[in-house]
Amino acid sequence: MLTAILFDLDGTIVNTDPIHYQAWREMLLDYSIEIDETFYKSRISGRLNPEIIKDILPHLLRAEGEKFADEKEALFRDSAFHLKPLDGFSEVIKWIEKHQIKCALVTNAPWLNAEFMLEVLGIKEIFHTIVLADDCTAGKPDPEPYKVALNKLGITAEQAVAFEDSPSGIRSAVAAHIPTIGIASTHNPQVLQNLGTFMTIPDFTDLRLWTWLNSLIEAKISEVASTN
Repeated sequence: MLTAILFDLDGTIVNTDPIHYQAWREMLLDYSIEIDETFYKSRISGRLNPEIIKDILPHLLRAEGEKFADEKEALFRDSAFHLKPLDGFSEVIKWIEKHQIKCALVTNAPWLNAEFMLEVLGIKEIFHTIVLADDCTAGKPDPEPYKVALNKLGITAEQAVAFEDSPSGIRSAVAAHIPTIGIASTHNPQVLQNLGTFMTIPDFTDLRLWTWLNSLIEAKISEVASTN
């Protein structure tokens, strides 16, 4: 029985990739590195900043890398005041509240970014718990963030479903044995499906999603009726 829905943030609730892409592109030009969207999707999207910087700018000292990351994220926030959630997200939240489903956020985003986006979107209060990569021994694609979320909610993987948009996030949720729905806002749907999602949709308005959600409620009603 579905007890909780676990959401990623960037690319899942809100498509921030175009803003992140431009911020990374601008920052890396200072190092004579010019990236395109293919590079961004394969080397940056969904990964943690320390990993990205070690990969692309291996010559930077740790303090220099941290400064670079802080400046990049500040540049992102300066450009992200007009964020809006993906189509249908508000309706999913209403469905969650109506049926008393728990809600968690599981993100690799730095806390300043996560807090900023939740405030801009006006959704900070909807989550029962928020799990950041900084709260865990490892970030996505490691399953640890999702395992921490399950533990905080007091549920098993079978009682949850995760929404993820990136290969890194999907690997994390699937490795935690959580049924996962891919949001194809930033990556090819087939790529997400190949990583183990049981459904891949463009956004939260997709009829397949609502058919599945409503089937869960019908099954719950039938189960309650059969026990009375």
